[in-house]
Amino acid sequence: MISENLPPHDVEAEEAVIGSLLVDSEAIFKVATFLRPEDFFTQQNQWIYDACLCLYQRNEGINQITVAHELAQQGKLEEVGGAAYLSHLVSIVPTSLHIEYYAQIVSRLSVMRRLISAANQIAAIGYQADADVDAALSKAEDTLFRVRQRQSHRDFVLIRHVLGQYFEETGPAQPREEEIPHILTNFTALDSFLGGLQRSDLIVLAARPSLGKTSLALNIARNTAINQKACVALFSLEMSQQAVVQRLLANEANVDSRHVRLGIYTEEEERKIMEASGVLSEASIYIDDSPQLRIVEVRSKARRLHFERTIDLVIVDYLQLIQGEARGDSRVQEVSEITRSLKALAREIDTPVLAVSQLSRAVEWRASHRPQLADLRESGSIEQDADVVLFIYRDEMYYNEDEWRKLHDIEGEPYPKGIADIIIAKHRNGPTGEVKLRFLPRTARFKDLETELSPA
Repeated sequence: MISENLPPHDVEAEEAVIGSLLVDSEAIFKVATFLRPEDFFTQQNQWIYDACLCLYQRNEGINQITVAHELAQQGKLEEVGGAAYLSHLVSIVPTSLHIEYYAQIVSRLSVMRRLISAANQIAAIGYQADADVDAALSKAEDTLFRVRQRQSHRDFVLIRHVLGQYFEETGPAQPREEEIPHILTNFTALDSFLGGLQRSDLIVLAARPSLGKTSLALNIARNTAINQKACVALFSLEMSQQAVVQRLLANEANVDSRHVRLGIYTEEEERKIMEASGVLSEASIYIDDSPQLRIVEVRSKARRLHFERTIDLVIVDYLQLIQGEARGDSRVQEVSEITRSLKALAREIDTPVLAVSQLSRAVEWRASHRPQLADLRESGSIEQDADVVLFIYRDEMYYNEDEWRKLHDIEGEPYPKGIADIIIAKHRNGPTGEVKLRFLPRTARFKDLETELSPA
């Protein structure tokens, strides 16, 4: 029963669990996967349950005699109340039929006690009155997160159930009810190559300035939020939320982005913009345009929104503008810390994280100008931590039509105006290669382009 003067606990449920184990050695299989000794409130019950686990791990039978012997070996038999207390536990439970029910009570009340402990730790953080408010909030959130994380556990699942889930997820598209299995960019060739953006993956999208990396990231945000009803968290460190919205409006309305930015448009364009505004207003895109963000804030804000809304995609634009926590270390080490933290975030909330990145100027100095993994600016561990690395390359940014024809000298091959090569330079779980998209600079928009995939 639960006492009002002590932290939540139920001694009778604890005794029923242990008594069930003493009368039925096989009952340990039902509770060992989620119940731990520290979940018991009284120390004597902790010790007895731990003795049961020790016997179980050695494949020895669990009963009143073996448990008493194990406790005696540990020098704890008399402290728990001796053989008399074990006899008492056996006498109060005639059957182990309800052990899982009792164990769930013990586990639930253990969570409540940890919650109380977390509240005390958070209060202590508050009393410290740290000058760094964000760091204090992050510590508090981590404390609560550990309580929640302690509850997550996996167990065996019958293959029939896994197969059922697989065919549900890969069947015809249905209106969203639960978690989206994977995020589609809605660029056919890219999705065919990657199988969509996979949960817990860190995807790095990199290019030199003005090649469209932010536009592609925003296009993906729009496509997933509207077509899949996904929830997108967008950290825009370079552009204000107004600039982001203007880009999305121009894209959605198919109106010159300059007209939208300056507010000079025709009646027809205004009608399109109003219609686009209605569509975008239904999208679950959350924008944080804080110009100076530390990685601890990114993780903290993303986790908080995830618990409130369940995020399906995190976009960071762009990686090099995030501040690390390291002091006095090189920028390469700082960026390495940032990429590791973004990968950790992807795994913590089981969501793809798309990080936009700059490329070094080495691209400009090379004859081909085509980006390589070594060109990742202040790379550090970007290449190592990323599951997927995408580059954007456009010939028209480096060669005019005459220069291009001299270099290629291929009769009949048109100048690739408006063609963007999306280079899959790293793909941890699949092939590398290249796909092509159409880029429309007037609206800063990427579109599908009918092309053959070319796996490397």
